[in-house]
Amino acid sequence: MKLFIAILLSTILGYFLLFFGPFVGGLLAFGIVLGLLIRGLMLLNEIHKIMIGKKPGRSVLDEYLEERNRKENAAEFKM
Repeated sequence: MKLFIAILLSTILGYFLLFFGPFVGGLLAFGIVLGLLIRGLMLLNEIHKIMIGKKPGRSVLDEYLEERNRKENAAEFKM
């Protein structure tokens, strides 16, 4: 549904840009596309920073097993 709405809005925007003529409409379309590309690169950079911040060499399974062992050891001491 979101894809259909995006296609519909893009089509309406394209027809709207045609009314401005080729130069102004092309300039606006170029600005929109370039702005979206820059925003996408910024988001990818943020994701990259988050991924680099993780502990290298540790898998999710290792972290889970360590946490499970800590909980089991804590449960044994309570008995």
